[in-house]
Amino acid sequence: MAPLREFTARFATAEEIANWDALVTANPNGGNLLQSEAFAEVKQHYGWKPLHLVYEGPDYTSYNLVLEKSFPVLGKLWYLIKGPDVAEVADIAGIVRANAEFVKRTKAGVFAIKIEPDIVLSDEARTAIEATGLVKTPNLQPNDSTALLDISPDEQPLLRTLHSRGRNAVRRAIREGVEVLNVDPTEENFRAMYGLMTNTVEAKSQVRVREYDYYSRFWTNFIKRDQGRLLFVYENGVPSVGAFVINYGRKGTYKDGGSLQKRSQYGDSHLVQWTAINQVKELGCTEYDFCGTPPADKVKDSSHPFHGLGLFKTSFSKTVTDFVGCYDQVLNPLMYKLWTVAGERIARQLYTRRTGQQFY
Repeated sequence: MAPLREFTARFATAEEIANWDALVTANPNGGNLLQSEAFAEVKQHYGWKPLHLVYEGPDYTSYNLVLEKSFPVLGKLWYLIKGPDVAEVADIAGIVRANAEFVKRTKAGVFAIKIEPDIVLSDEARTAIEATGLVKTPNLQPNDSTALLDISPDEQPLLRTLHSRGRNAVRRAIREGVEVLNVDPTEENFRAMYGLMTNTVEAKSQVRVREYDYYSRFWTNFIKRDQGRLLFVYENGVPSVGAFVINYGRKGTYKDGGSLQKRSQYGDSHLVQWTAINQVKELGCTEYDFCGTPPADKVKDSSHPFHGLGLFKTSFSKTVTDFVGCYDQVLNPLMYKLWTVAGERIARQLYTRRTGQQFY
């Protein structure tokens, strides 16, 4: 067996932060939009302090966004959102050691680090992660289970790889002249998009939609960096289907979407996705993330909050990919126990009561 990689941790330099997206998208897994400069800027308006952490190993360097919150008595919590980006699950052990050494050396006062690497769930992956002493906690991101599509084939071969439900819907929408438009990032369009989203969530899932200002800032940040696009289909002069799609490195992501529940154009929502897929593909993306389904073993469970959305997304990609999800690295056992017994629950309640916003 090859020796495990050892890593050291440090904060990024000013020059590295200035080139952050280029460095993150060069990570072993191509980075994640939730580690981006655009997203870091959003989160600093919502109770988090963005930090830029660099892991240096023998044969690669990994750049990762850390979100920090401070709490009285307990100290600091670090959230390594959708990270660390590692070449293989065995590297988590080296990252865990690097974290402990770095926090101790810098006297950072961090009692725990929450991680959620994009490592596909398997018995082997779970065993390797738990062997490092990490503690499994509830998943936070909607795409810890998701539908992924390899979009590297040419257009017609790619269309043939879709599930027959999706392929037939796309072809019929094209045949019947459904028109998908890229629209400008105006207040009017953002408000329309938000309305479509809330309409769909109320009808098809049980998740809570964040407030409008969060999405407005999020969409604006990605669009102004040429990393996002807003697509609409219109019916009777008003938007009937909307999607916000991100291109970040080699990954395209269907981040937000919605539709009117009563529409007459068949396949319109499928054609929006097909159009977006081909647009991000032209920008160099080779994978498309539909961003959130039920776990693979619950795709057919009609009681799951993502059931309706999962049916739509798996009409493109025939399989669901589960990632390992969230784990905590405990650095101060006493403070972490206080956090798990009551601290986290109280912190979330107080923050939501004070701001009306989601904690994470």
